[in-house]
Amino acid sequence: MNEFQAIADRVEIEALRGEFTDSAMMRDRPRLASLFTRDGALRMPNIPVELVGRAAIRAGGERLQSQWDFFVQTTHPGTILLDGDTATGRAYIQELARTLDGRQGLNYAVYHDRYQRTVEGWKFAERVYEVRYLDTSPLAGSAPHTAQDSGTNPADATATTAPTLSFVEPASAQRLERVAAALRANGFAAEILDDVAAARARVKDLVPEGASVLTGSSETLRLSGIDEDINAHGRYDAIRPRVLAIDRATGADEIRRLVATPDFVVNSVAAVTETGSLVLASGSGSQLPANAGGATHAVWIIGAQKVVPDLSAALRRVEEHAFPLENVRSQAAYGVPSAINRLLVLNAEPRPGRGTVLLLREAIGY
Repeated sequence: MNEFQAIADRVEIEALRGEFTDSAMMRDRPRLASLFTRDGALRMPNIPVELVGRAAIRAGGERLQSQWDFFVQTTHPGTILLDGDTATGRAYIQELARTLDGRQGLNYAVYHDRYQRTVEGWKFAERVYEVRYLDTSPLAGSAPHTAQDSGTNPADATATTAPTLSFVEPASAQRLERVAAALRANGFAAEILDDVAAARARVKDLVPEGASVLTGSSETLRLSGIDEDINAHGRYDAIRPRVLAIDRATGADEIRRLVATPDFVVNSVAAVTETGSLVLASGSGSQLPANAGGATHAVWIIGAQKVVPDLSAALRRVEEHAFPLENVRSQAAYGVPSAINRLLVLNAEPRPGRGTVLLLREAIGY
């Protein structure tokens, strides 16, 4: 190998390592996966994660990155040892991170790398992540969330003028009042409640004993205990347990009719706007007809962190925040990814008294 080729190889490999950090910071999972050979491996024993192949690396990146509130990685040049069409090396990194569930810290780590020359240029054949120092003390700073909300291209972040949004911080009392007023103007009944306990009690007031009730597949309902209140104690004609007992191959029509027209649907939403609209997302669409108007009555319980300014922000919240978290849950619970196949936007309630929105002052669900 001549000296100029060696210099060119070193420059390209260093650029490859820079691309890895940039694609991770910009949450560009397809680009991150493309930096590996088709059978390349990303191994992180400290987490632990082991991903082999581009599809697995992309899916694993989506799972990991969906958990971040913010993440900053700085890569420092390390060693590169060339050997024809292969090479080995190390890169040294510093990371600051906080996850949506509150885990946070600072670490210093090493990537132990194997590189392969391909027709597409140099690629990672393997990256092995080794943590050398970890400090889990609370971080003093915070993220303005523009990085989280800006998509995957850093040029986009500087070119757009999208407002800074937080999809995890509870809305202020003033914003909740604005939302409630807008909902009432659009025909919904709207109440502001202090917490989950108040919501559970209010649902029992609103839904009479013996009514047929469909609950949505909702983390808000699960975490609040409302799902169990409705489906596990015999107070109501609960639709979901009945559906789960029906053979899906032979009883599809029965299931469709059951979920479409209950007396009540109790659910949450992905976002509620300050202009008084509700936005729901679904993979199958099975629960949307009841919410749209099939159920005689509807009750939506909404955490304060789901308040957004308008429909544009609501769609961003669905795609950038709620969907990644639901995708992780779906794969853990069912072994299959989720999808945003159907969106329901409720701009107004034309039937007075049908729809009630319970806005909580606290955050719950996602």
